[in-house]
Amino acid sequence: MPDIVLSSAVRDNLLSLKQTADLQSITQTRLATGLKVNTALDNPNSYFTAQSLNDRASDLANLLDNMGQAVQTIRAADKGITSITKLVESAKAIANQALQTSSEYERKLFTKQYNDLLVQIEDMARDSGYKGKNLLAGAGNELEVIFNEDSTSNLTVNPVDFTDTSLDDGLNLDDLDPGGTGTSSFNLFGGTATLSLTGLQASSNLTDLGAWSNGDVISITDSSGTTNLTVGTDITTVQDYVDALNNLNGVHANFDEATDSIKITSGLDNTISIAKDASGGGTATNGGASATGTTTLSVAPLTAGSTLITSGGFQAGDTITITDGTGFEPASLEIDAETTVSDLVSFMNNVKGLDATFSGGSISLIGEVSFDINSSNSDFNRMTLGSTTGTVALSAAASEFKTDTDIDRTLQAINAALDELRNAARSMGTSLSTVEIRTDFTQNLINTLEVGAGNLTIADMNEEGANMLALQTRQQLSSTALSLANQADQSVLSLFG
Repeated sequence: MPDIVLSSAVRDNLLSLKQTADLQSITQTRLATGLKVNTALDNPNSYFTAQSLNDRASDLANLLDNMGQAVQTIRAADKGITSITKLVESAKAIANQALQTSSEYERKLFTKQYNDLLVQIEDMARDSGYKGKNLLAGAGNELEVIFNEDSTSNLTVNPVDFTDTSLDDGLNLDDLDPGGTGTSSFNLFGGTATLSLTGLQASSNLTDLGAWSNGDVISITDSSGTTNLTVGTDITTVQDYVDALNNLNGVHANFDEATDSIKITSGLDNTISIAKDASGGGTATNGGASATGTTTLSVAPLTAGSTLITSGGFQAGDTITITDGTGFEPASLEIDAETTVSDLVSFMNNVKGLDATFSGGSISLIGEVSFDINSSNSDFNRMTLGSTTGTVALSAAASEFKTDTDIDRTLQAINAALDELRNAARSMGTSLSTVEIRTDFTQNLINTLEVGAGNLTIADMNEEGANMLALQTRQQLSSTALSLANQADQSVLSLFG
């Protein structure tokens, strides 16, 4: 107020108090914020430089979050590759196990296990994503990692595709053909007939019988044709006759000296007719001693309880052998006088991969692999006199593990797949290492930027605390000085006392 006149000393002390108060305000602000530069007015150069450093640190911090997510995406893929590698190694173990067995059926089982593992590999690959990005799922899953604020420094992680194991540029592991099943059947028939040779023994000549002469022809006929035996040429003795009958397919014969007769047992599925003519000067017979006409040997289907030796295809001591398509023999059975049809069916059912049922004189077979059923008896499964083979053959489409060559080819593909996985793991590992190194670098750079900005703006709290104490002391002294100055002005009042 211009109408009030203050002395120079009072004005100087008031000014000093105001300056001290202003400095206290600045110091209090610094103590409260921790910054010595709070606005551009405090120090324009330091303020804007620090702001630039902080802005870059903030931009890098945002990128740091993306880098962290990229690390997790790569780690998810790496974990997937590690697990897939273990599954492929399991597939290799399965192939090696298949190589150790000769059983076609067991090899077929290993084929199924192998294919099941390929399904698991594909599922594992599909499950190896992170936040919608899967580096094991092929095109469209490329991962781009940006390392600086203007995007000029970046890394692209290219995906592989293991979701389909058959891809040529992936694992290149195709599903194996598991093969198919096959069916077959064979009949079990039996019947007997007797040829009486009264008065003869096994060593006797057939011409000892009045109706028999050298040159007579015995005709043995079934649906496939006729076999002729000429007396005196093909057969001479009773034993020759028995041997000739035994040489017929599906028939066996023996001479009973107690009854002077030949018993013929047939396993054919059709009727046999036996007759001797008189072309050598004898008398026509039924193939025996004197009866005229024809001996007919009819057969009927065996039942489940029938003994096998009631059929001409079996005799006690025969060995039935089952072999698969690789030549492996899973089982064999020796026939005795008590072995029944039911025993034979049970024997076949005990062979892994083979199922047998019996009905109406026929054994029906279903095989998961190929099987051959043979007998040491050449009459086994000879259904006609003209049969060319007695083997019961069951053919089934083979699996791709049937031969050693098939398995070796698969092992080569597995080894190549393991190499592909190792290459993918190395690539993912390199990318992961790069991103982690850049992450560490970015964290350190952010820290450097923030420290640099702080050096420009952060207050020294010790210094500011000392300043505040000094200013408080100055304020007190200034107040005292102002009081003294006022007292000096008041001394004039003594003149009016």
